[in-house]
Amino acid sequence: MKPGDKVICINDKIDADKSEEIRRDFEIWITRDKEYTIRDILDNNGIVTGLLLDEVHNFPKFFKLINRFQEPAFAQWRFRKLQYNTAVAEEESAVEELVKQAEELVKIER
Repeated sequence: MKPGDKVICINDKIDADKSEEIRRDFEIWITRDKEYTIRDILDNNGIVTGLLLDEVHNFPKFFKLINRFQEPAFAQWRFRKLQYNTAVAEEESAVEELVKQAEELVKIER
């Protein structure tokens, strides 16, 4: 995954014992089966990789665990990268190119 990639949320569940902490840190939460665009990827000092999303902006908070202020990020494991079918687009482009070539040949023969 990298910034600009489209992802889909596969897990928006909040464990009951984490609910209060999550509600305090995140004004806006993610929704399962919704598509998002990665805005940035945070290493979080190697603790857990977090994603910032174009569609969701939360206020920065101070996190003791990493000893800094930052926007709360969503755990990467909550998402799956979307794989759009680029083969179809490539085939359509190849067909369009062949049509253009055929049209040029017809013009030349006339």
